[in-house]
Amino acid sequence: MIFSLLKSLTPLHPLPPLLLNSLTPLDISLSPLPHRPLAAMSAAAISTVNSIDAASAPAPEKDHVVGEWYSVPDLRLRDHRFRVPLDYDASEGRVISVFAREVVAADREDDGLPYLLYLQGGPGFESPRPTESSGWIRKACEGHRLVLLDQRGTGLSTPLTPSSMLQIESAEDLARYLEHFRADNIVNDAEFIRKRMVPDAGKWTVLGQSYGGFCGVTYLSFAPQGLKQVLLTGGIPPIGNGCTADFVYQECIGQVVRQNEKYYERFPQDISIVIEIVNYLASCEEGGIRLPSGGILTPRGLQTIGLSGLGSSTGFERLHYMLEGAWDPVIEPQAQKQLSYYFLSTFERWSDVDTNPLYALLHESIYCQGASSRWSAHRVRSKHEHIFDAIKAAKEGRPVFFTGEMIFPWMFDEIPALRRFKDAANILAEKEDWPPLYDVTTLKKNKVPIAAAVYYEDMFVNFKLVQETTSQIAGIRLWITNEYMHSGLRDGGCHVFDHLMGMLNGKKPLF
Repeated sequence: MIFSLLKSLTPLHPLPPLLLNSLTPLDISLSPLPHRPLAAMSAAAISTVNSIDAASAPAPEKDHVVGEWYSVPDLRLRDHRFRVPLDYDASEGRVISVFAREVVAADREDDGLPYLLYLQGGPGFESPRPTESSGWIRKACEGHRLVLLDQRGTGLSTPLTPSSMLQIESAEDLARYLEHFRADNIVNDAEFIRKRMVPDAGKWTVLGQSYGGFCGVTYLSFAPQGLKQVLLTGGIPPIGNGCTADFVYQECIGQVVRQNEKYYERFPQDISIVIEIVNYLASCEEGGIRLPSGGILTPRGLQTIGLSGLGSSTGFERLHYMLEGAWDPVIEPQAQKQLSYYFLSTFERWSDVDTNPLYALLHESIYCQGASSRWSAHRVRSKHEHIFDAIKAAKEGRPVFFTGEMIFPWMFDEIPALRRFKDAANILAEKEDWPPLYDVTTLKKNKVPIAAAVYYEDMFVNFKLVQETTSQIAGIRLWITNEYMHSGLRDGGCHVFDHLMGMLNGKKPLF
């Protein structure tokens, strides 16, 4: 990235230690100059002094730097980098870098296209990196100038990685730093960018996928003046006060169970494979086996692959093919049966928390307003151990159920990339004074046109809670479908984008 996290934590241009150590004191005697009051200096002399001072002062860094246009097939792109406050409520303080990529169809760089801001799902994930004009990006660029924002802490926006966060030495300081990386400040960044990118600081349309949709509702709550239209895909949050995480996990349990049942109905042969894997892991001396990264795979860790395997299209198929290659062949008669390197490495690749730790650190806080989460998913799961106790299910010969979108405190022990941040995670889990993310009064008076794709069988965003929220957002139009899972924008992007735009531009009038 251009402006690193280190830059925001240390003074600009510190003197290198090696150079500092090489300097020796100089014994210089100077004769005192005669005192001459400034008032006695001529205007020309004063002007000369001022000119010298101005010339020697370092030039202030720009808050918006625009790169050159470049190409991928059928698209033109250019990069934008912004210097924004870490804390918008502080009059002075740290500055971070936020990155956005401008994308247009080839040969349309100079066209007066309306702006469309895309907010990625997460939390803690960067925007897509286009390699060609395809999917929803191709459809969006037919009539818009697309802005792909790397939300603060992700991608090229002062990325908070397992290595960069080590620069913040104490857990307390890291937790305080991370407090500024939720939807409220993502919206502040978006407004900062809009006023500098959009001609005459005009309005733009926002497309929010999953957590990006949560950010879109925050945008509607606190900065609707910057919005022309809003499109939400699989991303309508619960907006009640307090911490709504308990309600989310409790309501989502039923859909997680149904997805497990559907999976084993599709691939009944995998029941015995998973049981055998769980029994093998439970019998190991450490309660699991070492992964290529040095982490440990336990029965409860194995269950977390439900996040990727059960909630998106092709997830069932990818999970099945992963499981069918779980065991190494026994080549020598005396050899012990063991899990394959293919299986172990594939398991790790399915988890993104090693490269995107913000997802684990901030996941439950996205549901918090004035209350703590207290490891909500862990508490809710403990009430359903009769469903999710993997070792007991395996011993009884029952299907072992995978879990859904849940972050557990023990992950900060079993995943090496997270271990150093365990204390900060516990501090964030107990934090109570989270600022508001939504304003129900404003949402009830909303005037911004909104269309939302609601996936009826979404494992991550519960349909019942969606209905409760949308009843409090004035003017929102819903497209409720079971044609897609949570990944509908990725899987059927052209259709989804076109359908939602049609709901707002009159092609699909109200009934």
